[in-house]
Amino acid sequence: MQSPAPDAPILFFDSGLGGLTVLGPTRALLPTAPVVYAADYAGLPYGQKSEAELAARVPALLGRLVERYQPRLAVIACNTASTIALTHVRAALDLPIVGTVPAIKPAAETTRTGVIGVLGTEATVRQPYVDDLSARFAGGKIVLRHGSPGLVTGAEARLRGEAVDPSVIARAVSGLRDQPGGDALDVVVLACTHFPLLEAELQAAFGPGVRLIDGSAGIARRIAHLTEGQPWPAAASPGLAVFTRSDDRPPAPLTALAPYGLDRIETI
Repeated sequence: MQSPAPDAPILFFDSGLGGLTVLGPTRALLPTAPVVYAADYAGLPYGQKSEAELAARVPALLGRLVERYQPRLAVIACNTASTIALTHVRAALDLPIVGTVPAIKPAAETTRTGVIGVLGTEATVRQPYVDDLSARFAGGKIVLRHGSPGLVTGAEARLRGEAVDPSVIARAVSGLRDQPGGDALDVVVLACTHFPLLEAELQAAFGPGVRLIDGSAGIARRIAHLTEGQPWPAAASPGLAVFTRSDDRPPAPLTALAPYGLDRIETI
């Protein structure tokens, strides 16, 4: 297979800004990698959309982005889109695709009490994919699930410099704690890339006896492995943030994006 040009970017795709939690550790491993970060603000929030809608929307939109930006690799930095549309995207596009799935395996290896929480969007936590991960890696464990659309909204607000409503955090935590067995919870999987943006608030609410786990570092290592030996620019270049046009949600401010190396914005 022919090596990509040094300036061929890595494309990160999410419904919003949650995928920045995957971009961050990838930047640490591949500091000069060109990056296009695409946020589907016209479709946000994904967690409240139907499976059929996302299975059609995500491959079509990624196809447009791949045609426009010619990436060497695409990352679906969104648990909901990955659990629903990853196989459709891989069938439609002829380039490596990295998905994001709930970190149930490391959670099962970490728990001492045998009770794991999966905190995601409403769409993610109901997916058969999560059933399969639980059966394969958490047999004999109790896996509690809760869908929290409010955390997505809160994470987006945080990156715009706005305050996060404490009741949103409290509802997310009680959604797991109040289930049978929830008092023994000791590991929680943050099964939405938005949620690590609120890790400090969630950790304070769950308390020191609960460990929060997400898959971002593992995804970054996977990206580095798949691009190993490929040429990169000698120095980092400004990254591009692309937002699908939304009448009621303007693109995020550059002040929120600049720490991730994104210095330019386009709307499509």
